[in-house]
Amino acid sequence: MAETSLIAEPGKQEIVVSRVFDAPRDLVFKACTDPELIAQWWGPKGFTTTVEELDVRPGGMWRVVQRDAEGNEYAFHGVYHEVTPERIVDTFEYEAMPGHVLLETETFEDLGGGRTKMTDQMVLQSVEDRDGMLQSGSQEEMIEPMERLAGLLQSLKQAAPAR
Repeated sequence: MAETSLIAEPGKQEIVVSRVFDAPRDLVFKACTDPELIAQWWGPKGFTTTVEELDVRPGGMWRVVQRDAEGNEYAFHGVYHEVTPERIVDTFEYEAMPGHVLLETETFEDLGGGRTKMTDQMVLQSVEDRDGMLQSGSQEEMIEPMERLAGLLQSLKQAAPAR
């Protein structure tokens, strides 16, 4: 089974999360750009994810709200800067901590044989912001959705008609 890798080198402002999925690139890209699919894997297990806005084009905005079992809301938003089947570049901001914006670059590398490597590089404004994000428990919150995405991709592949 594929493992999700998270790299956060000391003294650097970035976090890199990557995983190889047993799914073609177009399906992985769709799962990252379709609001109905994003709601199924984005965020921690046990939370409800609502995609309130998703305009996947350069200059388009996105906003996602997560709710825990107690009804607490956690909202995130950003702006898309680049969108191609190989790469999405956008900003990401947790609304409870305004002003701490990170730049996210997701790449979708076609490995052939129906496999895709997805790499999510997040560059924060400072090493302190990066360390704070890791210490807040978000490390688990970055890996767990990749596991959920892998499961969703398997379900989508099984539901797809044979070609």
